[in-house]
Amino acid sequence: MAARVGAQQQQGRQGQQVQLPEGNGKEIVQIVCSQCHGLIQVTNSSGYAREGWQNLLNSMVKLPEDQADLVLAYLAQHFPEKPSPAAVVIPGSVTVSFKEWMVPTLGSRPHDPLAAADGSIWWTGQWSNVLGRLDPVSGEMKEYALKTAQSGPHGLVADKGGNIWFTANSKTYVGKLNPKTGEVTEYPLPDPKARGPHTPVFDQKGILWFTLQSSMVGRIDPKTGEVKLATTPTPNSYPYGIVVNSRGIPYYVDFRGNRVGRVDPETMEIHECPLPDPAARPRRVALTPDDVLWYTDYARGYLGRFDPKTGKVREWPSPGGSRSQPYGIAAVGKILWYSESGVRPNTLVRFDTETEKFQTWVIPSGGGVVRNMMATSRGNLVLACSGVNRVALVEVGSNDKAQ
Repeated sequence: MAARVGAQQQQGRQGQQVQLPEGNGKEIVQIVCSQCHGLIQVTNSSGYAREGWQNLLNSMVKLPEDQADLVLAYLAQHFPEKPSPAAVVIPGSVTVSFKEWMVPTLGSRPHDPLAAADGSIWWTGQWSNVLGRLDPVSGEMKEYALKTAQSGPHGLVADKGGNIWFTANSKTYVGKLNPKTGEVTEYPLPDPKARGPHTPVFDQKGILWFTLQSSMVGRIDPKTGEVKLATTPTPNSYPYGIVVNSRGIPYYVDFRGNRVGRVDPETMEIHECPLPDPAARPRRVALTPDDVLWYTDYARGYLGRFDPKTGKVREWPSPGGSRSQPYGIAAVGKILWYSESGVRPNTLVRFDTETEKFQTWVIPSGGGVVRNMMATSRGNLVLACSGVNRVALVEVGSNDKAQ
């Protein structure tokens, strides 16, 4: 076990002072939980019954049985399950099957998944400072350690050569992993104010675009290593999910405001398009073949449609309601898939853009917040189930893929 922590107060990840309630097991919680994350993750959690805390603990750390019993009793007593929206299951004709794998390093908090061209599934171990690779056929897993400690790997994307690019959310660089050699190349960001590199995506010319949580959008030319940054017109914005349309134009959504941003691929000039509801907080975004943007409104519990040609916006209430917190999203043809992270257990949601009908499924592990997902070349889905330390493959019935 790690060295003992004597202080009664622990800082959260954003610097808040956290005071745990007195009780048997408190000291173990302080020692163990603060090794990977701030205690605010415990105190601000939605709480669990004992079984839920046990499932979460098992995905985070391995403790001796006597210590685990103390910790579970303490957490269940002082941080019981808070009321959360129940998962709403809508039946339909489409069939799916889930396969989930616990990643090797406990407490990794897999953030973004990647469906690679060779059929493998990759993930970012945000709290373990690794990138991971899974062969879904054999179940074999391998983790690649990063050079810089506490990089906080976040988003993932592969280039045509099979290299895996990632954003170092806790540091100021974007990285590239060569899976054949394990070599990591870091591309430092030129502006000290450029913090929180977030989601990466390649355009048709091989230029890497990425969002930053510090009111910026960036790009890297892999051929030269040149990095350029552009500041958003609205201060204190939070560029989050990003896509590139068929014309090579990057679009992103702003998680701190009701807006979509369009980036000129040549000049990097940014034009912002407001969404109608001031309370909208789009988090992730996907593109259908007609270049229409679909976004998950995390704050209001909506699926949204934004047509860049007309500026028209349409929205549909997510099945789980206003507190369902829609999050990771992907498009397979004209079908939208996304997760509801605010319901228990998390759900996988399917939306047919032609019939405007929903179908939903419960994620077997509970999901633990599915922050992102990606479609495979075969029309299946890969998910990162952060809170339960898993990655998942969702195989979609062949009839649905034929649409």
